[in-house]
Order: sequence, then structure tokens, then C-alpha cells
Amino acid sequence: MHEMSLAEGVLQLIEDAAREQQFGKVTTVWLEIGQLSGVEVEAMSFCFDVVTRDSIADGARLEIIALPGTGWCMKCAMTVPMAEVFGECPQCGGHQMQVTGGTEMRVKELEVA
Repeated sequence: MHEMSLAEGVLQLIEDAAREQQFGKVTTVWLEIGQLSGVEVEAMSFCFDVVTRDSIADGARLEIIALPGTGWCMKCAMTVPMAEVFGECPQCGGHQMQVTGGTEMRVKELEVA
């Protein structure tokens, strides 16, 4: 389950920000997760709760912002929505697709006390 290591990375970012900006408690974390990132949202939520126990983010609410997958079709020269990395173009059915969005995962915002 790679979501555990991702959750640990998120906690490290939170702790680094707390040291830099001198805050003592995180109440909400907004996390952007792309549809093509390979991150399972339910597993990420579970792992976040486990990893943040007894930390600066203990009890923090995790808000997931889903980002759509997008790609550039080389055959029809259009940006199109993508549901899977190696999927076909929904416009022309071609498979010469280059992913342009939806693979990211990042901390967008923190609410602190």
C-alpha cells in the first residue's frame, strides 16, 4: 500500500511548514489528487488518519480535491478527458495519447490553529 508512504510524506510537509511558519496545530488539510495518479482515495484517507495520530495533525480533517485526467491526442490534435493512463481518445478512438493532467498529488492548503 503506497498510500502509507504518501501519507507519511504529507505529514513531513506539514511538520516542515509548522517549523517554518510557527503554528502548533493543523485542523484541515486540502489534498489534490489526480484521477490518473494511482492513489486510492479511501486508502489515502485511512493512512492519513493512522500516520497523523499523536502528531501536529492529529484529528485533522482531510479534504480531497479530485483532479480530472486529461491528455493530448496526437491523432486528432485535441485535449481530451482521460479515465485511464493507457486509454483511448474519446473523440477518435486513437491510442496515441500523451497525459497532460491528473497525475499529481499535492497539499493545496492547510487550516491551522
